Amino acid sequence: MATIRVVCIEDEPEMIDLVRLILSREGFEVIGAPGGMEGLHAVEDLQPQLVLLDLMMPDIDGWEVYQRMKANPNTSNIPVIVLTARAQSIDKVLGLHIAKVDDYITKPFGPAELMKSVSRVLAAKS
Repeated sequence: MATIRVVCIEDEPEMIDLVRLILSREGFEVIGAPGGMEGLHAVEDLQPQLVLLDLMMPDIDGWEVYQRMKANPNTSNIPVIVLTARAQSIDKVLGLHIAKVDDYITKPFGPAELMKSVSRVLAAKS
């Protein structure tokens, strides 16, 4: 089976390291992008099977990254899981039902929660 490539767009290096640690144990390749613009370029260049996206970043926020990904025919079909500290239910409703992200995980999260979400989203896309 081919390695599943995941781009993690997140401005905190520790969070990228945590995601890489959790997912690499399951055989995923995780590429970290420390900002929105860099993340968009990585997604365009690498065409990953999945994007993990933080919402609050200094250059462009996660919603902007998501909108640009969905507007680009080359990246519009890539599933996106939002990883965010924004835990208000309104944010989750906006994410899942308005923007139609594939899943929404609030920080802090555990390894099992992340793996369950990743597995579910990838299974739904295959």
